[in-house]
Amino acid sequence: MLKLAILGFLHEQPLHGYELRRHLAALTGHVRPISDGTLYPAIKRLEADGLLVRETEPGATAAPRHTLHLTDEGRAALLARLRTPEQLDISDENRWFTVLAFLRYLDSAAEQAAVLRRRLAFLREPAGFFYDGDRAISAEEFEDPFRRGLLLIARATTKAELAWLESTVAALDGPGPA
Repeated sequence: MLKLAILGFLHEQPLHGYELRRHLAALTGHVRPISDGTLYPAIKRLEADGLLVRETEPGATAAPRHTLHLTDEGRAALLARLRTPEQLDISDENRWFTVLAFLRYLDSAAEQAAVLRRRLAFLREPAGFFYDGDRAISAEEFEDPFRRGLLLIARATTKAELAWLESTVAALDGPGPA
């Protein structure tokens, strides 16, 4: 997720490390805070892999500043990851949101729709949080208001996402044959 987000934000524009961190924090929020101890080693790995470069600019006051730029290889890696996200990128909500944040960079509506179809297929699979043997327990069966709330919220969120995915895939597919 971090690699994808870094490449995605640098696809938009070159950034200083602290600006990149601010963008990442806005995307992930409190769910997955990113420390300097995580971000800067990831930047160094991406730089070592040739996916980004660091350019030095004069500082506004005294010290020079380092700006991170995406390379052609980095752009290609971003697009490849967006075309064929890992299964965990499709099933994990936080990772899915990162994919979704940058999916517009795929030029092909067909490729975008293919990724959305994978998420649709995942959401359409029967799933539950709590089980009695092999049977998923429904929200209505819980006396515990917190577990019932968890299931009701998950159901409503999934319903809204399914509706959005279906309408977006239809729009990306364009009008059918006349």
